[in-house]
Amino acid sequence: MLLFKFVLSVLLLVVVYKLYKRWRMRAILGRIPALPGVWPVGNLDILWRNPSPEEIFQFFRDMAEKFRPIYRISTPFFVVVMFLHPDDYETILSQPKHMEKSFVYSFLQDWLGTGLLTSFGKKWHKRRKLLTKAFHFSILQQFLKIFNDETAHLIERVEKLNAEGEEFINVTRLVTQLTLQSMMDTSMGTSQIDTNILQRYRQNIYKIGHLMIQRVIKPWANLPIIYWLTKRGREQKLIINQLHEFTHNVIKQRERKILGEEIDVGTPDSYSGRKFMKMLDILLYEKIYENGIDYEGIREEVDTFMFEGHDTTASAITFLLMCLAEYPHFQEEVRKEIFEVLGPTSLPTYQDLQNLPYSEMFIKETLRLYPSVPFISRTASEDFITFSGHKIIKGTIMHLVIYDLHRDPEIYPDPLKFDPNRFLPENCDKRHPFAFVPFSAGPRNCIGQRFALLEIKAALCGILRKFRLEYDPDTDKTMVTDLILHPKNDIKVKFVPLSKNM
Repeated sequence: MLLFKFVLSVLLLVVVYKLYKRWRMRAILGRIPALPGVWPVGNLDILWRNPSPEEIFQFFRDMAEKFRPIYRISTPFFVVVMFLHPDDYETILSQPKHMEKSFVYSFLQDWLGTGLLTSFGKKWHKRRKLLTKAFHFSILQQFLKIFNDETAHLIERVEKLNAEGEEFINVTRLVTQLTLQSMMDTSMGTSQIDTNILQRYRQNIYKIGHLMIQRVIKPWANLPIIYWLTKRGREQKLIINQLHEFTHNVIKQRERKILGEEIDVGTPDSYSGRKFMKMLDILLYEKIYENGIDYEGIREEVDTFMFEGHDTTASAITFLLMCLAEYPHFQEEVRKEIFEVLGPTSLPTYQDLQNLPYSEMFIKETLRLYPSVPFISRTASEDFITFSGHKIIKGTIMHLVIYDLHRDPEIYPDPLKFDPNRFLPENCDKRHPFAFVPFSAGPRNCIGQRFALLEIKAALCGILRKFRLEYDPDTDKTMVTDLILHPKNDIKVKFVPLSKNM
């Protein structure tokens, strides 16, 4: 009996302590600006109206306009603090602190596991060190041929659609096919995947992104025991199984080639000549020869890179083509530079793509207005004071809303105006170093950003030397809430062969 009373007393003390910590956190974070909440649901009252993905997206834009540089969203379950000032980005991103992703990413773990995107601590450090080898600049030089080849295939598809009389072409579909196939060829070592299979894979990613966003914004779906019994939960399980089946086939196909055909893939540290290891090769080498990872670990990273590597780059190229079409004067400046550096026919070399300063400015301005990853989320690892003087408590969920940071009129005057000259060196020197973070920043920045920029530039060079892009007047720029920045409707562009204008 005495033992029972002791255990009960300890449990009560633990509960009281946790309730006190929760009350203290809410009391302190409650000083951060926010819309008035409705008891007991806080700001969740907006969800009773069952808003559409575009309405949710616009809600957060309105909140940023009203409360920048910081605001909070309160629910019965948690408080999220939204950061919109570069000083706070520097505090959060620049040091090996606050490295842990927030609970938002836990919804991805049924699909991605705890790969490089979602893991932290020792596992993240080990995987990051291992996979950094896959993006060595010597390997990227080898990948350029694949990027050029896939761009040529895209151009062939455009010419075919033009011949069939299609005036404004859906670039979203074209570009996604380019980036998916490029990812398969470069990082996975698997080429010529059936177009229908890739298209189904892309559709599944779109579906699962929509399902996860719906789950995040509806906290009553947070409990797995409830969610997996719902229609959406069952649909998500089915989609995840299909995505994992695709990944499993990719892994096994490459492993059979390495073991059965004894492909000389080199070693993780060999970068010269033809002997360099692609991402999947590095993971398989680690499993076969070092016993440092298992199939589940490989699947985590392959799923992560297939998703992040193709979808973010596809988003960037899609918006890039839209902006080129929308601003013909800037398009001509980019084309002029490309012809001066490359001439009319020669394929770009790695060095050529480093010598396109105006094109790079255009790409950066596109990424400013349309960052592929509109927000990232971390958990505070310790207390700190924000730029605006508010205290953040250890354990706070922190959303860094890159989309709104990039549209801050204090940093970028007339922020909705498209102007590549914002990225002239003299203008960049005047800005905060954390005012432009399309690839995040600090120790946990995007591991594949040089890969993505090389692919974007290769596509840009190939397309602009063949076509003049014209803007579709019916383009709808309405954005939706998603894992990656996507418009509500597909982007369409008219591709006019240059020969008709010369």
